[in-house]
Amino acid sequence: MDLSMDLKYGENTLPSLLPKLPPRGEKADEFPGPPANGYTFLPWLLMGTGAVVEVAKGKVALPWLGGLGIVAFAVLYAMVAFRALDKQRREERATLVLLGALAAVTYAMGIGYGGVWLLFFPLASLAAGAAVRDRRLGFVIITLAGSVGVISGIKTGDPWDNMTIAYGTFLSGLVISSLLSLSETVRELRDTRQELARTAVEKERLRFSRDLHDLLGHTLSVIVVKSEAARRIARRDLDAALGQVADIESVGRQALTEIREAVTGYREGSLATELDRARSALSAAEVEPLVRQSGPPLPAQAEALLGWVVREAVTNVVRHSAASRCEIVVEGTPERVTLTVTDNGKGAPAAPAPTPRIGGTGLKGLTERLAAAGGSLTAGPAPRNGFQVSAELPVDPADAALDDELTSAPGHH
Repeated sequence: MDLSMDLKYGENTLPSLLPKLPPRGEKADEFPGPPANGYTFLPWLLMGTGAVVEVAKGKVALPWLGGLGIVAFAVLYAMVAFRALDKQRREERATLVLLGALAAVTYAMGIGYGGVWLLFFPLASLAAGAAVRDRRLGFVIITLAGSVGVISGIKTGDPWDNMTIAYGTFLSGLVISSLLSLSETVRELRDTRQELARTAVEKERLRFSRDLHDLLGHTLSVIVVKSEAARRIARRDLDAALGQVADIESVGRQALTEIREAVTGYREGSLATELDRARSALSAAEVEPLVRQSGPPLPAQAEALLGWVVREAVTNVVRHSAASRCEIVVEGTPERVTLTVTDNGKGAPAAPAPTPRIGGTGLKGLTERLAAAGGSLTAGPAPRNGFQVSAELPVDPADAALDDELTSAPGHH
């Protein structure tokens, strides 16, 4: 039976009384700290054993009243301890009321009997340190420590007698508050780390799904287009058809490589490579490609993002546009770069929105990617006819200079 299945706060089961030790082999810093239950406070009630003995032997006046005070103290102490370790219940007004009642019983027994009965003050300070976690704690424990010192001095006639109890009263509240606050902080950090790990996994899944969509969507479109081209020209020009089949094989092999790179997260797109692939895919689909590129060299990140835009936009042209011409224009400056893909096909769907819309899973993903890099992506009807996809990215001069330095290094191949 797995004893860790049941460990809800407040259940009177043996596992709930035990500390949750880290599994064998787990690092020590994974251990979240003391167990979060009130049972660990109960053994400290043994400090009142001397008072119990005095009541049992009848060494105090009105033993029944002293016994009633001890029982009341134990019950209130346990209630405060259990409520103090539940954040929601700790912040309720009832917890402060119970703590006030505990302090009243403590003062009554200390003033009435003195001696070993003053040992209830450190216990009251312990409960206060667990229940009060704000600036009021300093006032509470100083008051308790000062009070027990004064009461002890009055009872014995020596102000310095039993000052150890006053020091213990101050220290117990301060230490337990520090330990519990530290334990809660460790738990919160552990929960935060787990949440960050889950977020990282979700982001990685999203990255992979986007890459897989873009890679397979484009590759399968190219394969379909080239297969159709090979089928059309096979009867009249077998060599040209075989060339298209060879291209299909090359595209398939390249797709396998890119998928492996996407899985490992190391794929870096090249704008020049994507432009060459776009020319090939458009030509195979009998769409006239027109590619113009100007401006300074781009950093690797900008090239990778724009490469994805070219891939997705050309895939949509081949699949949906029924166009006869597609123009791809890349214009760059030292500060920004703009990529525009325009076709003369059937254009946007019927009843276009008044503002440019981003449609399709691929374009939505690219919009988010470019936005994360400080850029933007718009898609909608072209100024004349057809459809247009436009991407704009800022260029970091430092990234461009670093890329130039790396590519011009003597050891670069």
